[in-house]
Amino acid sequence: MWPRVGGMRAMELGAPGSMRDELNALVLAGDKRATTGLLDEYAQENESLEHVGERLALLDNQGVAVAVLEITGVEVKAFSDVTWEHAAAEGEGDADLDAWRAVHRRFWSGAGTPVEDDTLVVCLAFRVTDRRGMAAFSA
Repeated sequence: MWPRVGGMRAMELGAPGSMRDELNALVLAGDKRATTGLLDEYAQENESLEHVGERLALLDNQGVAVAVLEITGVEVKAFSDVTWEHAAAEGEGDADLDAWRAVHRRFWSGAGTPVEDDTLVVCLAFRVTDRRGMAAFSA
């Protein structure tokens, strides 16, 4: 199961360390409004998909909530069907869809899960609803 904070499921972007710091900074700046995950990870973690309107605690490298995100869109699709609109909303500076795909293939491959065109992914869109520190999310 994924961590819970203040009664909310938590979201931990990317890999721990500098990648997570960079991705969280993009979210807090308003540049990153989407993310993509592997559908298989939900089954492995015994988690259901997010739903529109659900609130998630965005965690930093220490497991501290740095923001609350509200899910505004959820789509399950083949990796090859991810749109440029979604990829661009991830806000990570990819030049085009091919670059986005290459970066994501490299990331997941490095994590031990090679991605094929037909691999199912979960495309999440979100907005930041709160940027307060951990105290705002406890209890």
